[in-house]
Order: sequence, then C-alpha cells, then structure tokens
Amino acid sequence: MPTQNLKIAAHLMRGRTITPVEALEISGCFRLSERIRELERLGWAIERGWVKTHGGARVRSYKWIPRVQQ
Repeated sequence: MPTQNLKIAAHLMRGRTITPVEALEISGCFRLSERIRELERLGWAIERGWVKTHGGARVRSYKWIPRVQQ
C-alpha cells in the first residue's frame, strides 16, 4: 500500500473522519477521493458525508466503517 494510503488508513482507523485539507496536512495527498477509492478496492467500507469549513464552504468528509466479524 502506498505511503499516503497508509497514513490516511491509520488516521481513519483511529475513528476519525478525514477531509481533503486534513489529508494534505497528514500525508501530502492532493487527491483524497482517489486514495479513498483505492482503500475501497482493498475492501474497506467508507462512509461519505459533507462538512462546512470555517469559511462556509462545503467539503467532502470520509469515515471508515469497520466490518463486524461474524
């Protein structure tokens, strides 16, 4: 798994959400949506949402949904 994906995955596994600005700060990633798609191809369940920034802009937010082992 590429380094950006590892950093993003570690952030999500802590139960946190991530936005594009946070991904840039955490991993230097400019294309968070593509990194999320790569994680989904690996079997990750990712929930998408919207959040407002302090300036009032809406940005995409992602959250990992752990799958329950049965």
